[in-house]
Amino acid sequence: MASDVIRTERAERRQVAALPWRRGPDGLEIMLVTSRETRRWVIPKGGRMPGKTDAEAAAIEAVEEAGVQGEVGVEPLGTFRYLKVLKRRAARWCVVAVYPLEVFIQQGAWKEQGERDRLWMSVEQAAACVGEPDLAEIIRDFRP
Repeated sequence: MASDVIRTERAERRQVAALPWRRGPDGLEIMLVTSRETRRWVIPKGGRMPGKTDAEAAAIEAVEEAGVQGEVGVEPLGTFRYLKVLKRRAARWCVVAVYPLEVFIQQGAWKEQGERDRLWMSVEQAAACVGEPDLAEIIRDFRP
């Protein structure tokens, strides 16, 4: 059906993301959050921010979306791409730079708490839960 067609916009959007991690009793753990609309497991991510480095912007997204704070790495671990479906029956490719965030503070309440769930999981579980193969590879290959 022609009404089911979603057109792809040409320009890629650049985004930043945090990979929240900690050392748990059973080893390295990664925190994932659910996306607001589809409830898929993702990492905190968002647009680049004027006046902030990409690493700083990634850390801000982690506070807003996951309620975690810590030390963010200045160099990205890698990038992944995903297709973001927009409201006007269009889609845009996004390229996301992923920054490691060692978590020191986990807030009991946070900005998007009512919109998202968050969960600590093993590296293997986290890699299996995300839908983007390149992100899964970044998670599997992560060595703090």
